[in-house]
Amino acid sequence: MREIELSLNQTQKIRLQRALDRLQSLSSKSTSNSSVTVADTIPVNDEDGILKGHGTLEVDSEVVATVCGVVERVNKLIYVRSLRSRYKPETGDIVVGRVVEVAQKRWRIEINSNQDAVLMLSSVTLPDGIQRRRTPIDELNMRNIFVENDVISAEVRNGQHDGIWQLHARSNKYGKLDRGQLIAVPTYLVKRRKQHFHQLDKYGVLLILGCNGYVWVGELTEAKDSMEVDDVNESEKSNAKSSDQTKLEENYTALETRENICRIANAVRVLSILGFSITVEVILEMCELSILLNLDIHDMLGAEFCVTVAEKEAVRRSL
Repeated sequence: MREIELSLNQTQKIRLQRALDRLQSLSSKSTSNSSVTVADTIPVNDEDGILKGHGTLEVDSEVVATVCGVVERVNKLIYVRSLRSRYKPETGDIVVGRVVEVAQKRWRIEINSNQDAVLMLSSVTLPDGIQRRRTPIDELNMRNIFVENDVISAEVRNGQHDGIWQLHARSNKYGKLDRGQLIAVPTYLVKRRKQHFHQLDKYGVLLILGCNGYVWVGELTEAKDSMEVDDVNESEKSNAKSSDQTKLEENYTALETRENICRIANAVRVLSILGFSITVEVILEMCELSILLNLDIHDMLGAEFCVTVAEKEAVRRSL
């Protein structure tokens, strides 16, 4: 469990400790054989040809763990996967990142890893949506697509020989993210799943659980059809550009939607504080619980709600 820094009274401390002890006893049943701490001996059953990987060291003919984590075995290779480490990309991962530099034919993206990733101009969908070769004019207009500090979603493509990973965003579901909140959580709290994009129609919110520990909570907007855009004549385009009121309407987010975004974002923060796995099911349960308790959005980050969530999670896991 992560160290919890909350201003708890004596009663809340006792309740929270009971819930954490119960969760610890439930989790230890399944992870006692694979979890290790520093200086723990890793049993190898006198196997020959054992390869010692990351997080292991041989001391007096025994394999000893040098970091806290989970023991992983791949054929003859034994290593310890550290729980609290920076994100290590894998091909196919869905990530949320921030643009830090616009370079020649590429953007440099910060993805909470040891090195920044690279998004090539040839790996994005252009605004017109037509698949064609990128020309020097497209390179000059790169800032019309992404600029510094833009938050984007993409997929990990592959890695280069120098350790720099490439991203791609050649799909309508990837691209620039706006009108929302970006939340950073420990990477081990977000598990790799088949689906990381979640459209919460009930709340009008788009939730993206990035494998790199970046969670996006924003307004759910409908993508415009490219054919529909092409049908708009030039006079309508010029009128739309000259109308400030139209721009304000396009960038306006309803108050109810903004409140839902903040409520879901606070649910993610509470899960991060408690060190619980972040899934869309648990997030929705926390939102419904806060509404049932008639809590304001800012009260969700209070000590009482965190203790209540820990008790509910202990009961859920025991069942």
